[in-house]
Amino acid sequence: MTKKESSLNNSENTAKKMLIERGVRLEDIAELVLFLQKNYHPGLQLEDCIENVESVLSKREVQNAILTGIQLDILAEKKMLEEPLQTIIAVDEGLYGVDEILAFSIVNVYGSIGFTNYGYIDKLKPGILKELNDKSTGKCNTFLDDIVGAIAAAASSRLAHRAANAD
Repeated sequence: MTKKESSLNNSENTAKKMLIERGVRLEDIAELVLFLQKNYHPGLQLEDCIENVESVLSKREVQNAILTGIQLDILAEKKMLEEPLQTIIAVDEGLYGVDEILAFSIVNVYGSIGFTNYGYIDKLKPGILKELNDKSTGKCNTFLDDIVGAIAAAASSRLAHRAANAD
């Protein structure tokens, strides 16, 4: 294995580990994919959704977004950012928007359908997204909730593209 391949594998493993450490299992994201796609794909199983989530997580730009966003959340939790950014991220300021921009880098991986999936799930906040948005936990998930929603939206888009190509 080359040094570059090793670095890529390390990036993916680190991104997955960081998700788990922040309380997000791949199954949680797959449940969001199932929520988004069950009406369009009769017989869709959680295992199919996990496979699509894994594929999204194998993309370097997705890994970079995860690593960056979670680090910013952790730094905000530890109150290690300069003001006014510290407060903006800590309270998840509604007009900030950079968290969504980072999520768009993930959504974009599988085309424009991802934007509608992302907007829908971001508005409803089902499953793990509701937990990540709970401010009473003391955790800062300003970036993480959008990243998780974006991964689910991208995996849903991948699933939709594959189904369309199978017809």
